[in-house]
Amino acid sequence: MLLPRPASLRTGEGEFLLDASTTIAAGDHLTPSALWLQSALRPATGLPLPISPVARRPIRLGLRADLGQEAYRLTATTECVLIEGGSQAGVFYGCQALLQLLPPAVHRRSRASGQRWAVPAVTVQDAPRFRWRGAMLDVARHFMPKQDLLRFVDLLAMHRLNTLHLHLTDDQGWRVEIRRHPRLTEVGSWRRESQLGAQEDAPGDSRPHGGFYTQDDIREIVAYAADRHVTVVPEIDVPGHSQAAIAAYPALGVGGEPLEVHTRWGVNPNVLNTEESTVAFYCDVLDEITDLFPSRFIGIGGDECPKDQWRTDPRTQELMRQRGLADENGLQSWFIGRLGEHLASRGRRVFGWDDLLEGPVPPGTAVASWRGMTGARTAARRGHDVVSCPDDQVYLDYRQSEHPDEPIPFAVPLTLQDAYSFEPVPSGLSAHEAAHVLGGQANIWTEHMDSPRTVDYYAFPRLCAVAEALWSTGERDFDDFRTRLAAHLPRLEAIGVEYRRETGPLPWQTRPGIEGKPSTRLEWASFIDQLVAHIKV
Repeated sequence: MLLPRPASLRTGEGEFLLDASTTIAAGDHLTPSALWLQSALRPATGLPLPISPVARRPIRLGLRADLGQEAYRLTATTECVLIEGGSQAGVFYGCQALLQLLPPAVHRRSRASGQRWAVPAVTVQDAPRFRWRGAMLDVARHFMPKQDLLRFVDLLAMHRLNTLHLHLTDDQGWRVEIRRHPRLTEVGSWRRESQLGAQEDAPGDSRPHGGFYTQDDIREIVAYAADRHVTVVPEIDVPGHSQAAIAAYPALGVGGEPLEVHTRWGVNPNVLNTEESTVAFYCDVLDEITDLFPSRFIGIGGDECPKDQWRTDPRTQELMRQRGLADENGLQSWFIGRLGEHLASRGRRVFGWDDLLEGPVPPGTAVASWRGMTGARTAARRGHDVVSCPDDQVYLDYRQSEHPDEPIPFAVPLTLQDAYSFEPVPSGLSAHEAAHVLGGQANIWTEHMDSPRTVDYYAFPRLCAVAEALWSTGERDFDDFRTRLAAHLPRLEAIGVEYRRETGPLPWQTRPGIEGKPSTRLEWASFIDQLVAHIKV
């Protein structure tokens, strides 16, 4: 069975058998799709699968003008497999559907013996519900090496997710090379240790941590993702969550005092100052970021920015008076607005967290609603585009159950069923307002994920459920999803994904003795309500 569930599926009689005579037939305009499919099928099948525009028993790729941009139609008979899409992206998703019709061993990277590579006679037609179907991966708290990040891109593409929001900077690390300001990685990419656990008094692990992507790495990652129709949206978080940058260049901070790259989790009081020199510094950064990332949106954060340093700093108060700003929320809006103007001059749009709604929001901004759905509802009513990522539905760093062995249990339980129930369009919107919801994403914060295999545990299979919620239309049936998921998990196993079992963590997935910070649903809802109390429609 397919995952996500297709809009239309009809079975026929017989099957198409891949053998030494099978070719991939595609015109020049679809050569990238053909090459990708060839690379996906060859290792496990051991078949040559040459690419040729004319063939007797082909897997044929084509375009159809009557299909939507990301829609596809797959028709398999005994003589041919025809994959058509409204664009190259649609053809690519049809190719993913073809892999899902083959045995799970097709995902192994060397020849799988004893397999019969047969595709049942079937017609599948499908199209996504939302334009933005994504996952945010935090590589600032714990760095993910390039080869593992490329594997994560493959997993997104496998589930027809088309956006990777890459959280590249935070208090605990700066992960992208900026050539005009080299100390951002020379100093800011390493910290001396990491907090071990979620409690405020948790110990440090006495172990240095770091890493960053060179500009050549970034170009490779972006191109690799583009070949799989995944857009990489970078985030440079300002004016809070910026201690790694301040450690590299103390003049960026309020008062200019030297700091180290932060070793603790949570909200940090150290923020950027708002001097013109700091604006110019970040315009330099964004110039290099926009050169590296062709995405329409560029993330500049705006979340969890404490205002205490600004309130008590005479120079900041003087700047506010000079600029005619009534309060510190206005100062943050001024700072974000200046960077937004610079991005607009380069043909880009701001992507920021819903904290931005506490003040004026730059024109063209897309708002990521993370503190429940208040931000999504408010932004849509104000006419801003929205990406829904409510913490209580799609924050995949939250604990997965009440099981006592869940590793470093944080916040509320967010189960597979909770993720499957994700609805990106908040209630109470008119049709015009709801059209501002671009889609949604799952967020994977990595404070407590110190390796790619730990990311696997937290992300899967919940990310499978989010993928279906973002792709499929119509009513959802969780029991049906669980049945299809059972057929899908062997694919993840073939790839080597260390997902969480339904019965709970395996022994090596636990973290005994490391304290978390669990909460009840009622306590957490009250906490989030306090955070969004300043947002007004």
